[in-house]
Amino acid sequence: MKIPISDYCRDLRFLSFRVSGLRGAKLWKRSILPLLFFLAAPLVAQQKPLVEISGYTIDAQLSPADHKLSATASVTFTVLDNSDNAIFELHGALKVEKVTDTTGKALTGERGPNATVIVTPASPLVKGQQYTWVFTYDGALQDETGSPVEGLKLAYVGDPISYLLYPGRWFPMSGFLTDRFTADIHVKVPAGYRVIGSGATTSTSGEYDFHWAKSGFPGTIIAGKFAPPVAAAPNIHIYTTEAHKQFAQDYGQAALREFAYFTSTFGVPDSTQLNVVELPDDTVHVWWAPEIAAVAGSYIGSNINSYRLLANTIAHQWWGCQVSPATLNDEWLENGMSRYAELMYLEDQAGRNAMNTAIQDVSASALAYDTIPLTSAGRLAPFSPQFQAMTLDKGAMVFHMLRWEVGQDSFLKILRAVLTQYKDQSVKTSDFEKLAEAQSQQQLTPFFAQWLDGTGAPQFTNKYAVYRLGNNKGFRTIGEIQQDLDLFNMPVELRIETDGKTEERRVDVVGSDSQFVVDTFGRPRHITIDPDNWILKNSTDMQVRVHILKGQNLVAAGDLTGALAEYQQALKVNPNSSLASYRIGEVLFTMRNYQASINAYRDALRGDDDPKWTEVWSHIQIGKIFDVTGQRDRAIPEYRQALQTNDNTGGALNEARRYLQTPYKRPDNE
Repeated sequence: MKIPISDYCRDLRFLSFRVSGLRGAKLWKRSILPLLFFLAAPLVAQQKPLVEISGYTIDAQLSPADHKLSATASVTFTVLDNSDNAIFELHGALKVEKVTDTTGKALTGERGPNATVIVTPASPLVKGQQYTWVFTYDGALQDETGSPVEGLKLAYVGDPISYLLYPGRWFPMSGFLTDRFTADIHVKVPAGYRVIGSGATTSTSGEYDFHWAKSGFPGTIIAGKFAPPVAAAPNIHIYTTEAHKQFAQDYGQAALREFAYFTSTFGVPDSTQLNVVELPDDTVHVWWAPEIAAVAGSYIGSNINSYRLLANTIAHQWWGCQVSPATLNDEWLENGMSRYAELMYLEDQAGRNAMNTAIQDVSASALAYDTIPLTSAGRLAPFSPQFQAMTLDKGAMVFHMLRWEVGQDSFLKILRAVLTQYKDQSVKTSDFEKLAEAQSQQQLTPFFAQWLDGTGAPQFTNKYAVYRLGNNKGFRTIGEIQQDLDLFNMPVELRIETDGKTEERRVDVVGSDSQFVVDTFGRPRHITIDPDNWILKNSTDMQVRVHILKGQNLVAAGDLTGALAEYQQALKVNPNSSLASYRIGEVLFTMRNYQASINAYRDALRGDDDPKWTEVWSHIQIGKIFDVTGQRDRAIPEYRQALQTNDNTGGALNEARRYLQTPYKRPDNE
């Protein structure tokens, strides 16, 4: 059963997500791209690391026939505090054969909890001293067993594509997403495989060497039976399997346009080389590394959502590769800017209206879990919906609002200054704040205090009176903007629609009540606060969006009872919400409560018809219920009414035609 994407959920986490009955938490973990987008991390990631890794030399051999990885990793690190041992993260399916120092002296090692390895040298480790240890290990990477994120395959050796993603901890690690490192990686594969990695590459028969000399995150290797690469440009190559090679040319052109846009906006990245590489559909939908944008095969296509996904991934060549967060509390800088870069590209290609629509969806996600300050996000599990919503979507909204606060020119200066001054380094939120003030020549303490160190969003109301000015001088509007955050302090746009032209004013709103005076020639008919959605704000419509988004997250996680509660909350806010009623119908259909489900779908048809596709799909769902309850004569008219809408959202018309020909039968696994 294909269910269309909610208009309120276009953000990347739900691109092309379809629920067909309830497949449980495993489906959820594999389907919520960036609910784990760039941050699949183990529970131990929040512990303070004892070491800081700066370099690797890795020799790896892949045996796809038996799913085996055999490797030796020389790890150079600095000790951050005096300690008797050092803890590294390593995929749980990999067995450590031995650990030695550079002289070959054996060290004591044992497996710890949560895919860790604890190594104890003969003498205690000294703070500030650098060490190099050599790990020899192997194991079968066949499924999610031993994965640092339960239920997710992040490292796999097999056909047709083997992938060793950085978050899969296929080599000993510490400081996920924060410890930048150099790497020399040698990979040996059987004949017939191409291997993609980061940096200068040399290859002989079945052997590939990758050298990345800049401090970064070059820890991803992808090896596959790829078709000959398609060159979108001399510096951009597309690697796909035979199954998706027909899309390679168009997808490559999209990558070229996006790479060119980001280069013109942010400056030249660390490397002008880019390899867009196909991933299987059984892992995360995307991943990035220096010179790599990896995308699941099902997302390599020509629709706007797949291009947005690609844009977000490519943006990490700047936000992630070139600069990265100092701690997970600073992760909003990377994740938020990559999301906002995607929206900037959408605006450039499709216009401001398209961006405004996307901003509504991003805002709903930003507010869904806004319970702790953004700069405290490191306290959350990095793969949780809360962490993702905050760093991706609230982070993006912070950049969006900063652009409004300081102006377009200053905003771009700030971004370029960050990338220049912190090139190949990590950056703290406090560093960013100082740089933003220096580049904009504005005092931004109230802005950052509100959006980084606080929670919540204003809900605006507007009261005003209109007076006629004498001598045919027009009209004066005296009003007051009210909102519920006492510390709020930033400019807000007013749009005044008059009998003549529409005018816009920028009003400084400070505290809960701020007055304004506007003179216009024509009589004002309507005044709108923040019409272009520059500010993260609350409203009745936004509350509905938030409840529905949280409900969809709970459905995906397998919590149907919790999802129903969220959808019912949405109906309390707006009893006419067609989308809330439709989502209730979905859950009840999954639970086989057909009478209650059909009632909910009929409520959707009687509702506000927002989004429009709820009409066609409600008729289809009602038809299915009649079919599964043995009432074929009542199902047929519903499918015909679906066809009469002429709305093919999510392939609805094709679905209706199919069930007109053949009655719907519920699969056994639903």
